[in-house]
Amino acid sequence: MIAIGCGAGVWQLRRAETKIALAANLAARQQMPILSANAGPWTLEEAGERRMTARGRYIPEAAIWLDNRPRPIPAGGAGNAAQAGFFVMMPFRLEGGNEVLWVNRGWAPRNNESRESLPPIETPTGLISIEGLVFAHPGKVYALGSEKSDIDPNKPRIAQNFDLEREGLLHGWSQAPFILRLEEMGVADGLLREWAPLTTGVDRHYAYAFQWFALAFAGFLFWLISGLRQYWRSNVARGQGE
Repeated sequence: MIAIGCGAGVWQLRRAETKIALAANLAARQQMPILSANAGPWTLEEAGERRMTARGRYIPEAAIWLDNRPRPIPAGGAGNAAQAGFFVMMPFRLEGGNEVLWVNRGWAPRNNESRESLPPIETPTGLISIEGLVFAHPGKVYALGSEKSDIDPNKPRIAQNFDLEREGLLHGWSQAPFILRLEEMGVADGLLREWAPLTTGVDRHYAYAFQWFALAFAGFLFWLISGLRQYWRSNVARGQGE
């Protein structure tokens, strides 16, 4: 019990340290010069976790609605983090070429009465400029089975996870090897983009670590008190025998 408690406590502390390190690295990379997707091509190693601008047009008919995504709650913000909804992944064709950049436009609430109903959102139809942060993927959730193979890639669809390579094969597009998480605020398009910081949950890891260390300490006290009682009883028995 002591070994398990100490091991689990150390593991929780390491998870907290990892989140803090990732957040510090993200903050440092955001201070680097802003990249332009149109000036690419860029690799994930070059652009990962950096700010990037892009100019082009959305392709709304090929949007993917990622299901079972909790509402993003910023640090100190208000809202129900348990509310489930969608991340709206939409391809964005870059101006001056054929390359497509997948964009996580934000979060939209799910209709709890009709899971197949998609909430209304506004999508610009013309040439626009956008800005966001570059990530390898929009995050993954546990999914039972795999997505249907007989899908129409030219119609909006609901999916559990996003596979960038698979989408490139389905559409035959030349794609950027990363996604752009939109950072626009105050745009009335029906989507939320108040992204939670990477350090979210650090306090929870510290709380779990305290609980595990407390369990280990309780196990140590139990071992110590039981040992002392056994030692005392053996001494009493020995004294009575003499």
